Amino acid sequence: MYDFTDKVMAVGRLDEKSEGLLLLTTDGKFSNYITSSKIEKEYHVMVDGLVTPEAILELQKGIEISVEGKAYKTKPCNAQVLNDISHIVPRFVRDERHGPTSWLSITLTEGKFRQVRKMTAKVGFPTLRLVRVRIGDYKLEAMQPSNCIEILPANNYLQ
Repeated sequence: MYDFTDKVMAVGRLDEKSEGLLLLTTDGKFSNYITSSKIEKEYHVMVDGLVTPEAILELQKGIEISVEGKAYKTKPCNAQVLNDISHIVPRFVRDERHGPTSWLSITLTEGKFRQVRKMTAKVGFPTLRLVRVRIGDYKLEAMQPSNCIEILPANNYLQ
């Protein structure tokens, strides 16, 4: 579909059940910078149930999850209920008769293995769908699944 050079690498990763923005680059320094804790990653997350203000507060403060079999407290993050999901490509997840769902926006500066899924499950609202919508200044916006656009990173990212 696309003719990429063999030097192209993915910046960060999405697990097989996740979807959304994925940056590709041939610049290792850019990749390291983008995956660093200096850069925010924003996810829009469909969860099982009607999320509570208490759960949002727990997510915001940071919670203990398991990372490589060890307890890990996540850094504080931005978490809020997401009311407008018109930018999310519709996809069947489950029948409505199985109960209500909520959408959240969660913005992190870290990226542990399945972190968002572990965080929402820990506060009692398992993730049903996870869409990465932003990495730093790069946004998914109106892109559709399998779309690819070329962007040129600013040369000042290493400053």
